[in-house]
Order: sequence, then structure tokens, then C-alpha cells
Amino acid sequence: MIETLDQIFVLLKHWLVGFLPAGVQPVAGVLLSVAAIVFVFPSLFALTTVLERKGLARIQNRIGPNRVGWYGIMQPTADAIKSLTKEDIVPLSADAAVHFLAPVVLVVSVFLGYAVLPMGRNMVLVDMDAGLLFYFAVGVSTELSIFMAGWSSRSKYSLLGAMRAVAQMISYELPLVISSLTAVMMSGSLSLVKIVEAQNHYTWGLPHWYIFTPWGFAGFAMYAVATTAEANRSPFDLPEGESELVAGYFTEYSGFKFALFFLSEYLAMFSISGLGATLFLGGWSAPLESLNWVPSWIWFFSKLMLSIFVFIWLRGTLPRMKQDQLMNYVWKFILPLTLLNLFVAALWRFMGEGWERWVLCSAILAVAYVAMARTGMRRGHFGPRSYRYAE
Repeated sequence: MIETLDQIFVLLKHWLVGFLPAGVQPVAGVLLSVAAIVFVFPSLFALTTVLERKGLARIQNRIGPNRVGWYGIMQPTADAIKSLTKEDIVPLSADAAVHFLAPVVLVVSVFLGYAVLPMGRNMVLVDMDAGLLFYFAVGVSTELSIFMAGWSSRSKYSLLGAMRAVAQMISYELPLVISSLTAVMMSGSLSLVKIVEAQNHYTWGLPHWYIFTPWGFAGFAMYAVATTAEANRSPFDLPEGESELVAGYFTEYSGFKFALFFLSEYLAMFSISGLGATLFLGGWSAPLESLNWVPSWIWFFSKLMLSIFVFIWLRGTLPRMKQDQLMNYVWKFILPLTLLNLFVAALWRFMGEGWERWVLCSAILAVAYVAMARTGMRRGHFGPRSYRYAE
């Protein structure tokens, strides 16, 4: 019974394709998996928009959406209808073809990343030996599509917003990739399935997740920071600086094409959160050996939703950074630490078992963090944050 619940979606797919001729069953199986991904994550996007708006309202002591449906639960449906029925306005001077293709390329590239994410035991669309490499390769297309949107709009606001977004995404993509390499070094594989399997072991009932090691904790922390910037989430949401750039690279978009940008941003947030859970939090494995009876896909989506909760919490808590702070932070602090963490992970790997490696690796990372933080504070003349209120 437990095994059936764990593999219920795999069994359901095999049962459905069993009605088809043997020659088309492989293609039908792939199409069913793709249809499931295309249905599940946009539905999760709709649910998350309600949770985020209600969560931010609670944090900011105000009322969230509560008019459409029971307690506002149908608000995403109303938003979708509004997006589909709004007029699609394209500037006369814009490049119409590129203007149209930009959001389409963005959504397609984001969806491609889901192809290699293991969402449960035996629940991955394509088990590639170089799955992580494929994920980052298709992710590069997002920078291209954002630049296409800003350039094709023929608007100074859109172009500046696109340039700023591309600069931010390229800068934070470096620590994102480098921090992920520590998981590759320890598992010895670029396959995301094998990375999860390498963590799916227990000692005294506790999991061997990479986050529970000094290099894994540091790598996950830097991955989380880079992820927040890559997803354009607060406090790194400068590409959408409404005070100086209106809406950034999609200022000249309206209707359904604007909704595609909004959708792709959340889909990218789900995807990159799922990748973080796969690399450092054991993917679909249970947090305790005694909880292995819970279906694996429940653990994967639980970790993903926990990440989304943290994203929402940060958005309602932290103020937006300035552009110089954003770039200095990654090039002078995050990137050097990620490079050092690679050395620490190699040291951990070759020191063998024992408490000595725990002490040495933790000490190296702690000393580097404190030294770089203090140096940055002195050079930047940072001090305690002060608040001023209107009289």
C-alpha cells in the first residue's frame, strides 16, 4: 500500500499508456508527463499568488484579496480572465516579432528546466547523466529573452531595465552555479537523480543531507541568496524598480504577454527552489528514516513550498537594495565565499572520516565570513541602520 501511494502517478501513467499501441507508448508517456508538469506548476502559481497576497497583507497589517470567491480564493481566476481580455498594445516603433517572441521564449526555457528535476522516486521526465548541466544551459535563455523584451520595446525604460536585469542575473548566476558544484563534487555525478540518491541514507535515523555539513550549509546559504537575485525577488527586485524604471523590461507589455512574464517569474522561482531542495535538502527523501512511509513526492513539494514561504516572508520584511550594493555584494562577498567553499568541500572530501574535518572546515568558513564582513563594513562605512519618520 505504501509503495503504491509513493508510485501512484507512475502507475497511473503506465495504466493510461497501456491502452495504446506499443509503438506509440513511449511518446504518449512523455506527453503525459509534460502535460502533468504544464498543469501542476501553473496551478501552483495560481495558488501561490493568493497565498502571497494574503501573507503580505498579514505581515503589513492589512486586508488581502477577499472579494472574489470564498475568502478571495478565486482571485487568480479573475486575474486570468482580466489578462486574457485586456487589449494587447504594441508600440508602433517596436519590433513586433521579437516583442512577441520574448515572453514565449522565457516561458519555454523555464519549463525546460523541469524536465530534469526529480519530483519523487522514479518521477523525472528525463534522467540525464548531465542533468544539472542541462538545467543551467537552458536557464541561460532567460537572460536572452529578457534582453529581447527590453530591446524590442524601443523604450528607454525597458532597455535600461533589461540591461540592469541581465547584469544582475549574469552576476548572481556565477555563485549559483559554483555553489551547486559542491553537491556534484560529493556525489560524483551531474545527474540530479544520483545526487538525491547520494543523500538518501540515514545514520541513527538522521539523513545524510548535504546541508548538514559545513560546506553544504555555506553552499546552501549562498545558493539561496543567488536564487533570490535570479528570481528577481525582494530585496533584489531592482529590474522592476517602479520608482525609476516604471516596470523595467516589460514596461511596454500588456494583456496576456504581460501575464506570461508574471507566470515565468513564479515558475522560475518554483524550479530553482526545487533544484535547491534536490542539491542540498535530499530532494524527495524524508527528513527522518521513520517517515519514509510518506510518499516521496509529498516531501519534494513540501520542501518546495517551504522555500516559497521564505520568499514571501523576505518580500514582506526586507527593503530593496540599491544597485551598487547589489553588485558589490555579489562580486566582493558572495563570489569569493563560493570559491572558498569549493576548496573547503575538497578538503572535507579528502580528509576522511573524523571530527577533525568538522572543526577545520567550519573554522575556515567562519573566519573567512567574519573577516570579509568586517572588511566590507569598514570600506563601505556602513553603520547601524537609522530610521526617520515624518513629523
